[in-house]
Amino acid sequence: MGVGCRSTPWPAPAHHASATAPLGTLSTMTTGVRRRMGVEERRQQLIGVALELFSHRSPDEVSIDEIAAAAGISRPLVYHYFPGKQSLYEAALRRAADELAARFVEPREGPLGARLLRVMGRFFDFVEEHGPGFSALMRGGPAVGSSTANAMIDGVRQAAYEQILAHLGVEDPPARLESVVRSWVSLAESTALIWLDGRRIPREELEMQLVHDFAALAAVSAAYNTEMAGIVLRVFAQEPADGPFGELLNRLSALAPAVPAVPGQRLP
Repeated sequence: MGVGCRSTPWPAPAHHASATAPLGTLSTMTTGVRRRMGVEERRQQLIGVALELFSHRSPDEVSIDEIAAAAGISRPLVYHYFPGKQSLYEAALRRAADELAARFVEPREGPLGARLLRVMGRFFDFVEEHGPGFSALMRGGPAVGSSTANAMIDGVRQAAYEQILAHLGVEDPPARLESVVRSWVSLAESTALIWLDGRRIPREELEMQLVHDFAALAAVSAAYNTEMAGIVLRVFAQEPADGPFGELLNRLSALAPAVPAVPGQRLP
């Protein structure tokens, strides 16, 4: 839960020039040499075609016939490479999961707040480009529920979690830090799903808000634990006043005078 680079709609087939050439025919390459598309190349083409279709509609709504037509081959030949839609969906999911996990990779340079903001920009690039597929992946689809699909989805979440820990410079996280980071990854995921349903909040605002959410979750945990306090203070000490975390402090400071004082109350 990108400022980062934008990618093509779901990872594209390896050779666009041959994407529509029927299986077993000769495809024309840019060099002018005509050759047959190999087995693995055809598999990768079908995965790319499926992902392109899943970018616009939920996988549940895409048929094998449509995938075959888009690839320029017959329906039986799709089954020659994949036993069924489930196996093709899982192969496509693997490629998409790898790309999504890569969106969380960020050079460990500069303040953490700025790094997280770039990560969120790339994350929302992916969500915006692949909305129906992302929603189906996280909310449920033809492959979701299988052990393979669940493992891939969990792998994306784990990759995001490990990237954030690396940015924090923590190899053996205490329980409270693990809770903060995993909660934030889940929050980014759910926020993106809500945003897709109508896009009622500006995307840039949500990206910044999620960075602020991370700081807020960490700060609340730090208020209850000295070990967390040490981690948070170390991170905040490297943040510039005009960075994302500094902006959050300014917004909270401006809000404070408007909040009425709450009189102290004795617990029963």
